[in-house]
Amino acid sequence: MKTIKCSEIFAKTMLNKHKRRDPWFLDDYSVNPYRSCEFGCVYCYIRGGGYGGGAERGLAAKVNAPTILKGELSRRAGRMEYGFIALSSATEPWMKLEQNYMLTRRCLEVIARYRFPVHCLTKSPLILRDLDLLREIDESARLPQDLRGLKHGVIITFSLSSLDEDIARIFEPGCPKPEERLEALQMVREEGFFAGLAYIPVLPFISDSDDSLEEMVKAAKEHRADYVFVGELTLPGAEMKIYYKVLERNFPELLPRYEQLFGAAGQPRMEYRRDLESRARRICRRYGIRYRIM
Repeated sequence: MKTIKCSEIFAKTMLNKHKRRDPWFLDDYSVNPYRSCEFGCVYCYIRGGGYGGGAERGLAAKVNAPTILKGELSRRAGRMEYGFIALSSATEPWMKLEQNYMLTRRCLEVIARYRFPVHCLTKSPLILRDLDLLREIDESARLPQDLRGLKHGVIITFSLSSLDEDIARIFEPGCPKPEERLEALQMVREEGFFAGLAYIPVLPFISDSDDSLEEMVKAAKEHRADYVFVGELTLPGAEMKIYYKVLERNFPELLPRYEQLFGAAGQPRMEYRRDLESRARRICRRYGIRYRIM
């Protein structure tokens, strides 16, 4: 078994306050108990240094995370500044390291104490370990005034880029298999949580066809997802170079199509994005499943 190298660091801050609420995931804050990630998704923006160069500096556990978070949430709660906390925006909160460090679980204990709602963003079935704490949060969290109609203190979103195990192995080499994530989603839903799937990013010319999107939405329906996200691949900065190397090794015939689609930009052309959005919404309507949370 490959040994995972992880350093231990002390964080100065833990609670990241957004300038504005994320319109897709509804979070006002984010918390990242770890720096970088052991899952190694080829398309991830932290691999190219897009999030403070986290991947370049290596995997690290923020060993004082729960203590720092306690002080920050205490101050926010005192000012009634409640909002959804995303776990996490720049790491996998339930990767293998979490089994030993338990930083995510200890952060959830703090979040439960101060009654903040949480949006769990994950590719890992390990989240099932923490359903007891998530249930406590779900029942007691204070929602922002304008989100009280949501009636859920916990949102759980599992993400995939493809249902094909071989494709996932190429682009998400360290992740649990897609089927394991789908099974975890179904278990979470059976426990009564509000949960769904984020097909973000779908991979151009690999997992973004009508057939692929329909298969994804159908799988979401079969595993009782409350909602579905579909989002395009973005390749800002060094991420494009990293992704193209993997593409050249596995799908060299697609390189010219990618170069035409992306050009020198970090996003695919606007007409592609609009078409993807339109097709995803249409298929979700066909299967009677909500497109996005709100």
